[in-house]
Formats: sequence, structure tokens, C-alpha cells
Amino acid sequence: MTAATPSRTLTASLVRGALTSPFKRAGRSGATLTADRLTAGDVRVAPAALASYNRICGFPDAAPPPLTYPHVLGFPLAMRLMTARRFPLPVVGLVHTWIEITRHRTAPVTDPLELTVYADALTPHRRGTEVTMVTEARSGGQLVWESRSGYLSRRPTTTIVAPGAPGAAPATELPAVAEWRLPGDLGRRYGAVSGDRNPIHLYPLTARLFGFPRAVAHGMWTVARCLAEADDPGRIRSVRADFKAPVLLPATVTYAADGSGFRLRSGSRVHLTGSTTREGEGAHS
Repeated sequence: MTAATPSRTLTASLVRGALTSPFKRAGRSGATLTADRLTAGDVRVAPAALASYNRICGFPDAAPPPLTYPHVLGFPLAMRLMTARRFPLPVVGLVHTWIEITRHRTAPVTDPLELTVYADALTPHRRGTEVTMVTEARSGGQLVWESRSGYLSRRPTTTIVAPGAPGAAPATELPAVAEWRLPGDLGRRYGAVSGDRNPIHLYPLTARLFGFPRAVAHGMWTVARCLAEADDPGRIRSVRADFKAPVLLPATVTYAADGSGFRLRSGSRVHLTGSTTREGEGAHS
């Protein structure tokens, strides 16, 4: 087990990922994970950064940090781990396929957090290999927030249509709530706020290098935007979201929701499905 503080900048990690990725085989089977963990203490929420995040995702400013925000705080640490030489998959071109987030209790925004990131599992996928990444946030030694994410490393021969399950409309449709027009530079704008500058999100040219015809919206932006549209998003305690098909930018998408369930779609193509629980409710299935 390795404990460390994130002394290297996120930019340095991205550069390292670009340099090491060509020496790792995408979608490789039979790879193994090490038991490495990275920990950063005294991580604090910067008000200006939080305000920028809230603005691009649609959250109100006068509220606790959104359920999705600690994922942004932990992203530099996750990048350090995934760009390390011993990490078995190339970080460039990884596709986010699903995420589960749980807030165990709300810590005051001024409290420092201790963040821990580790890889939990490697799983065969029909398009390559999927790694499960875990991020945990503690305040005063107590676990206050955690997430589990799936990232797909695709085999080079795979032509991407949908990174997760097929994007056909489900049997039971949810009522439309809102329509959003997403600009072509959304990936670059969210990347500047979140630090996630994966080439698939930036420009059509860099996206085409990984099998996408145009730049793809960040999965974490789509989840956050859906949660921001929900009634009283500050009471959301947990979310499970599955990324069914990429949102190619620019795009016009429809947010649909009913009770705890929500979806993001364009026409009959479903991009994202999810469910939430709120304070006082049981865990989502």
C-alpha cells in the first residue's frame, strides 16, 4: 500500500498518461492490479472552483457542494494512480461506463477532507477490459462520501457506438422534463473546470483518434446536470448512473424523470439512465 500526497499537478499526470499509454495494450485481458492506494490529506473546497463547477452543471450557488463534486476533488489523485507505470491499462481513451456515489453524511464545506483512491477490480468486457476505481472522502477520520466508477479500455479493433449497454429506448419511457442544447465546446469548458481533459472530450480530431466521430460530452457532466435539474438536489443521498451511448457534441438532448429514476436521451437513443435516493429513503437497487 502506498500513501502519498498529490504533489504533482494534474497537468503533469495528463502528460505522463500520454507518454505511458503507448506502452500499454488497450483492452488487454489477463492483466492484474496492484494494491496501490493514493491518499491526500487536508483537501479543501475552493469557493471559486466550486462556483465554476456549479455554474457549468446548473447547480445553485447557495447550497452545499453537489453530490458529484468530491469526484472532481479526487480526480487528480485518480489520474496519478491511472497514469502510473504499474497501472495495467492506458489512461488515454478510457471511457467512463458507470458510477455509483453515496454521501454518508454532509461535512461542513470548510472542513478539510482526506481523499483515498484505489483500483478495486479488473473485469472482462465485451469491448475490452473495465477497471473499477474507488474514491473515498473522510472528515475527522469518518467516511463521509464514496464513489465507484467503471472505466472501459477498448480493444483497438472496436468501433464505438455505445460504451455501455445498447442505447435503445427502454420499454417504460419516462416523461420529458427539460430539453438542453449542448454546445460543441462543452467538453473543453467542463474539462477546464474538472481537470478531465481526456482527448475524446476536446475536439472532433482528437475524438476521432479513439473511434468517435465528434467530441463526446463528459459522463460526469451529464450526471451532474441531471441531478441539478432534480427537485431539491441538496437532499440527494446517492445515485447510480449507467452511460449507455455517447453524447456527441454539439447536441440537443432531453432530460426525462419520474420519481427516483431519470434518463438523458436524444430521440429514441438513450445516453444515460440513473436512479437516486434521498435523505430518509432506502438505498437504490
